[in-house]
Amino acid sequence: MKRFGSLRGSKKRKDQGRSSERRKSEPHGLLASGLSSSPSTPTQVTKQPTFPLESYKHEPERLEARLHSSSSPPDTGQRFGPPPGQSVAKPPTPAPALCSTSKAVSTGSLLPPSLCAKAPSPSQFMVTPLAVGESESDIYMRFMRSHKCYDIVPTSSKLVVFDTTLQVKKAFFALVANGVRAAPLWESKKQSFVGMLTITDFINILHRYYKSPMVQIYELEEHKIETWRELYLQETFKPLVNISPDASLFDAVYSLIKNKIHRLPVIDPVSGNALYILTHKRILKFLQLFVSEMPKPAFMKKNLDELGIGTYHNIAFIHPDTPIIKALNIFVDRRISALPVVDESGKVVDIYSKFDVINLAAEKTYNNLDITVTQALQHRSQYFEGVVKCSKLETLETIVDRIVKAEVHRLVVVNEADSIVGIISLSDILQALVLTPAGAKQKENETE
Repeated sequence: MKRFGSLRGSKKRKDQGRSSERRKSEPHGLLASGLSSSPSTPTQVTKQPTFPLESYKHEPERLEARLHSSSSPPDTGQRFGPPPGQSVAKPPTPAPALCSTSKAVSTGSLLPPSLCAKAPSPSQFMVTPLAVGESESDIYMRFMRSHKCYDIVPTSSKLVVFDTTLQVKKAFFALVANGVRAAPLWESKKQSFVGMLTITDFINILHRYYKSPMVQIYELEEHKIETWRELYLQETFKPLVNISPDASLFDAVYSLIKNKIHRLPVIDPVSGNALYILTHKRILKFLQLFVSEMPKPAFMKKNLDELGIGTYHNIAFIHPDTPIIKALNIFVDRRISALPVVDESGKVVDIYSKFDVINLAAEKTYNNLDITVTQALQHRSQYFEGVVKCSKLETLETIVDRIVKAEVHRLVVVNEADSIVGIISLSDILQALVLTPAGAKQKENETE
């Protein structure tokens, strides 16, 4: 019995060794292969490095404890060099873990001692006190410069990664199933991330190839992601815009607005791992948590009319009986992300956004785009509380508070009759709070 036990223990150790070798040979990250033919290429779901926003104000004394017990994304040992011209940062070194099941799985590990040693105290999460005579107008800009992208990565979140060999149709269904709006694209040949798949791609495919309810959209049913990218990008190809976890939040805001994007993947420049996808909403929410602890700039008490924030000319809108295909055409031609729905009297009654379009994939109704906006909005997957509006006479402080609490991407500016006057977006607000005080050039309306 003793000898049998030792043999079994030896066999177990050998199996564990083989398993470890296999993990090192697979692409990095935690994988779930239910969406493609190879276990090494489908969706990736990881627990992310910590900085839970919701608890900062209530439990500041536990911040350091959280840093030492935070999770980090898995890594299987592969190392990638940083992009040309980019210095090597020192982000967290993840621990290896691999799963080849068809279910989404998550895992985590303790931060390495090197990162724990750099863990900031709660007091370091505030900007340096103003010097005598120093202006308060750039307080938010300095706050963003003093924080890193890693600081707002949540304790646990879902990150879905698609291999470019995956079928487009399956990819969009996976976005719906996982409740996410975008996913980084991994190209096995290059062993790197090459782009993002977003709802905008779904809209562009429908816009380009839809003919009628009687004609199946072959390109959506049969094309792979790599095929779509080759056809759509062609000569307009641009490298993936991403950011290091050690980069400042100011750099993230600038990159989002300068590149006219809504999602910025945080990628470890050393391991090549995708850690999180930054958005305007996440950054503004982080800032809002600390606003009450900072000096309030004078411009926060000014109204939208005085500040000139938002878009008030040539506003695109649709009617309740507008066909979906026409709305998609406006999205593409005008490069906007939402369309207020206006009734016959000119009153704003609803809003149709790019995110609502993904419901066509959820309901598998994308083959009939001749239905009206009203019919399409009946299939909203989430409860709709109504259009979030504001007035040009309301202060920027009120606007920021409302858009953060409502968790929306834009407010519709209306007059006393509830008629549309303009649109103010998250990017408009971040531009005003962070970039304009820093002397950055005013940006145009951005697209997804």
